[in-house]
Amino acid sequence: MIEEFKKQAEEIVQTFKKEIAGIRTNRPSAGLIEDIKVLYYGQSVPIKHVGSVGVTPPRELHVQVWDSSAVGLVSKAIESSQLGLSPQVEGNTVRVFLPELSKERRDEFIKHVKKISEQYRIELRHTRDEANKDVERRLDEKEITEDEKFKEREDIQKITDRVNGEIEGLLEEKIKEIQE
Repeated sequence: MIEEFKKQAEEIVQTFKKEIAGIRTNRPSAGLIEDIKVLYYGQSVPIKHVGSVGVTPPRELHVQVWDSSAVGLVSKAIESSQLGLSPQVEGNTVRVFLPELSKERRDEFIKHVKKISEQYRIELRHTRDEANKDVERRLDEKEITEDEKFKEREDIQKITDRVNGEIEGLLEEKIKEIQE
């Protein structure tokens, strides 16, 4: 029971980490565009499945597309994403130059990251509440004793606090990256 909650909590952290990786900072990151969906042979696939995404410092991303017929599709997908980027095509490579972030844009990104972190904290609390209900149910069905109930609830809370701390740490790290 506790192991299942622990696994769910870890999945929440990993999903949060993956989601904020795609949020832009002044440092280019392949995570910014690699999960943008491309309609490729009738299927919606991430860019990373049709080409290799790389970073060229200081602020350039490039996608080396494996199938030359998909270059236009990749370019169009990046352009129509909500990131406001203008890709340039050079042979089988799609280049994206990232402009310097303005103060207002940084503040928007910070607000957005905080909103996402709150959504994951809510998901974690919901998962914790479900785990606690399961502990109560097991007590009612005499599967565990009163002492075991308190021990399990304490363990659940410890895991919750640890995961909340991880989310907070990732949030602070991302805010610092955005402000650079």
